[in-house]
Amino acid sequence: MPEADDLALLTDAARIAGRIALRFWKRSPKQWDKGDEGPVTEADIAVNEALQKHLRAARPAYGWLSEESPDDPARLQTRSQFILDPIDGTRAFIAGEDSFSHALAIARDGQVTAGVVYLPALDRLFAATANGPATLNGQPIAASTIAGIEGATLLTPAANMRPELWRGGVPDVKRGFRASVAYRLALVAQGRFDGMLSFRKGWEWDIAAGALIAARAGATVTDATGKALAFNRPVPQSNGLLVAAPALHAALLARL
Repeated sequence: MPEADDLALLTDAARIAGRIALRFWKRSPKQWDKGDEGPVTEADIAVNEALQKHLRAARPAYGWLSEESPDDPARLQTRSQFILDPIDGTRAFIAGEDSFSHALAIARDGQVTAGVVYLPALDRLFAATANGPATLNGQPIAASTIAGIEGATLLTPAANMRPELWRGGVPDVKRGFRASVAYRLALVAQGRFDGMLSFRKGWEWDIAAGALIAARAGATVTDATGKALAFNRPVPQSNGLLVAAPALHAALLARL
């Protein structure tokens, strides 16, 4: 399928997801805990079911990898896959905050070819294909071109700024945070932050869509050790995540 057709499909699906999620938002949805994986709500499940029905009907040959679906090893035998998080930032969603998102991607041969990150409460839709621009609500966006660390803005948890994690001490950056990993990536793509960093193992469903959008916006996108990302792996996780303006990325990597 052409990437443009896949992106149109993901865009339609993201808006369907948004309409469902907003029916539950700020209405005390039922929730329960998935142990180390954090909370889930009835909204996550409703969105996942709607997306699976809509997307798999349109592309029945594509594999399926979703946070809220049991992992089916059959995806490893497919050339193309849907990789998605029905609601990324569930804690923010439960708290009634507007920074939760839907992260939807299609990967082919291990690389993401189309991706959408949609924040329905803000009506912000970030999108990209592997050969097109990164956009926000249809308008091109670009990542920061900051040249070095000093004064850079970095999305990362406070725990990542401990001195023992950095060569030569904690860098002079201004730290911010958002609950949704996908939204953090989109904010870097938009240039509102210069970079984002995570040392934790990252699930592909959180990363896939935003990683493509950030890369197409001009950011350098790797795991936390500087290695390229790959998708639809047997264990669908990355070794952390480092996404930033190219010169900042190099400077941060040298200090980690």
